[in-house]
Amino acid sequence: MRIILSEDNDILRKSLSFFLESNGFTVDQFSDGKDALDAIETNDYDLILTDINMPGISGMEITQYVRQHIGSDIPIIIFTSSGIEQTELDSFDLGANEFIAKPVSPAVLLVRINKLLSTRA
Repeated sequence: MRIILSEDNDILRKSLSFFLESNGFTVDQFSDGKDALDAIETNDYDLILTDINMPGISGMEITQYVRQHIGSDIPIIIFTSSGIEQTELDSFDLGANEFIAKPVSPAVLLVRINKLLSTRA
């Protein structure tokens, strides 16, 4: 399973990538939303993990682009440090499948990833 991870916090991105790779996933990681979106357009991924506040293009913009312009139903999980309920609601309105508040628990993330991927199989 191939995952794209778009997160501008280097420590979180690298630690989540290591965790996911140790659990059998292939992870392409990006610290900039524009670079991540370019990769999404040219590669096949099984799952998108994105922070909501990214340099270049936000996680919300990535979600909207994937749903409306590419027309893909690839599962999308959005991370955020924002505790604002409306942000979560907006994420779901744009087509996100899951919303995880930071700090991200790798164990909880893995459960949510497996749940999303098993429903697509």
